Amino acid sequence: MNLLASETSPYLKQHQHNPVHWFAWGDEAWKKAREEDKLVLISIGYSACHWCHVMEHESFEDELTAAIMNEHFVCIKVDREERPDVDQVYMEAVQIIHGSGGWPLNCFTLPDGRPVHGGTYFRNEEWKKLLIGLAEFYKSRKEEALDYASRLTRGVQQQKFDTEGTVAYTTEKLDSLLLSWQNYFDLSEGGQDRQPKFPLPNNNEFLLQFGVQRKNKFILNYLHLTLHKMAWGGIYDQIGGGFARYSVDRHWHVPHFEKMLYDNAQLISLFSHANTVAQNQFYSGVIDETIGFVQRELAHPDGGFYCALDADSEGVEGLFYTWTEEQFMEALAGEDFITNDFLTYLKLFFQVLPSGNWEEEKTNILKRASSIEDFCRENKMEEEHFILDLEKSKRLLLLKRNFRTRPGLDDKILTSWNALMIKALADAFTSTQNEIYLQEAQRHYSFLKHNLWVDGKLFHAYHYLTKESKINAFLDDYAFFADAAIALYQSTFEDSYLMDAKELVDRAMEIFWDESTGLFFYSSWLNEELYIRKHEVYDQVIPSSNGIMATVLFKLGRYFEEAEFSLRSLRMLKLIQPKFANYPSGYSQWLQLQLLETVGLTTVCITGNEALKAKREFDGRYHPNIIFAGGESSTIPVMKGKISEDNNHIHICTEDACLPALNSVSEAFKVLA
Repeated sequence: MNLLASETSPYLKQHQHNPVHWFAWGDEAWKKAREEDKLVLISIGYSACHWCHVMEHESFEDELTAAIMNEHFVCIKVDREERPDVDQVYMEAVQIIHGSGGWPLNCFTLPDGRPVHGGTYFRNEEWKKLLIGLAEFYKSRKEEALDYASRLTRGVQQQKFDTEGTVAYTTEKLDSLLLSWQNYFDLSEGGQDRQPKFPLPNNNEFLLQFGVQRKNKFILNYLHLTLHKMAWGGIYDQIGGGFARYSVDRHWHVPHFEKMLYDNAQLISLFSHANTVAQNQFYSGVIDETIGFVQRELAHPDGGFYCALDADSEGVEGLFYTWTEEQFMEALAGEDFITNDFLTYLKLFFQVLPSGNWEEEKTNILKRASSIEDFCRENKMEEEHFILDLEKSKRLLLLKRNFRTRPGLDDKILTSWNALMIKALADAFTSTQNEIYLQEAQRHYSFLKHNLWVDGKLFHAYHYLTKESKINAFLDDYAFFADAAIALYQSTFEDSYLMDAKELVDRAMEIFWDESTGLFFYSSWLNEELYIRKHEVYDQVIPSSNGIMATVLFKLGRYFEEAEFSLRSLRMLKLIQPKFANYPSGYSQWLQLQLLETVGLTTVCITGNEALKAKREFDGRYHPNIIFAGGESSTIPVMKGKISEDNNHIHICTEDACLPALNSVSEAFKVLA
């Protein structure tokens, strides 16, 4: 075993038997590099990463390759999920070098941490040549290496925020922005017109909000097409629920089989909001199945959600999830309701073929091509009867599948990703009124608060094995946790959640605020050994921490009547606005905030002993530009002066004023229409 044997990260422990002398990120590795004047290899990945496993098997388990690495380099293995700050800065360096990045991420640095070269996956022979070449380069041309590292570091540090071109964003300007974005829509399969295809929930959240606010039927039709195609495809687990990371093709057919908590959390929120708009039974089924997957596969019974399920089992990607025709039929054999005719239709519905339906011979990824209604009509079947037998069949297939060797589980509990899932449960409750979702959201929130927010200090990660919180929290931990607290407040009208959100934001401003730019740094200087401190502003699959924090500030500014919060939020937005035109889909969280600012944020305060009952009536409608406050009593400033003895009232307030109190939800709907 190497030094990684003492680590708790599942990804690091995957490498504990490598002949490479791996260090975990920390002082010991950097001290050795400085003392021996060696280049440092920072190799970054995560436990569910298929190509990380491939490179480990080909190179890091190879004795000859390991000997080269050990002789010439100090080798550090990093779990990108535990240390997103490390991943962030070295990913940017590799993107500057190659124009793209990914995982595994392999970056070579000077002993002071400044990068000199890097890349992603390398085949073994290519990797050995690179190792020998870089070692010789540093030995014989050190000044050249130092000069290149200085220039590359300046490129990583360069982050311009220019507000000279900023103009007021009207709704018409947002309309124009969407016209350019539409050029990248796939109007037959949904999503972006490219492959591989990623779900990109934050992009679709903005499109849903925009479509509703602007009454844009084209955008809404495209959004609903995307959601249906995704949930019909192989990227969605048709048997057990939940979404895989992405599909390698443009038809959502063949997934990269890893399942991540953050993808599924955000997609639950997205489908919940879409369900509120469309009142679609199919969407509510996806919500229920995906929450079922998360609770079954990624939730610890005492609280907290794990990170991910691996793409591989028994060394084969997707083996756990795929079926031969023979396996499919055997799993359903002997059941009274499985007639030959029904089995034929079931194989047709899930597109199961004797030859298989993808590149692996005789192997099928279960998917579907249409709605149940259309399928039954085309095949002249009774829809109600087919649905009942379909659900029974799915339960049987899931039961049989559970006897297979399971994919590896990454059992870290991360504050930011857990907060996304807590918010997802709150959103699902708002959409479906299933009280169990709200209870689960509160239970897991309580777990986070007691185990990762200790004595006023927030931590990034927790592991049940050691029962300890570790690593200082990053900006996204604070931002997403505060966002989840606001969501729970709006579902419960319990002031404590809003007070938590404000405390988190106040603390984040102390640790991360950068007065020189008006943005938040991603990490604090408490997270040691990084040669640079960055602002995360670009929205990827997970929205940027600055984008979420700006949105949280905007809402808390209204709740607490804190003008400073609102001003900081709008100052942040103004810095990012010039970036919208060139790449709107890369700033979709910021565009959600822009839409809020442009359309206007409305506060609905519901007072009295029936406040929550009235709020449930509002929950049946989609209102992305409204925040709710309420209760029989409250210390939240926005509620001041609104509660009286005859206190069953609804107050509708904008930034400037409140309308006279209303007595019923129906009256409020007329005003808000």
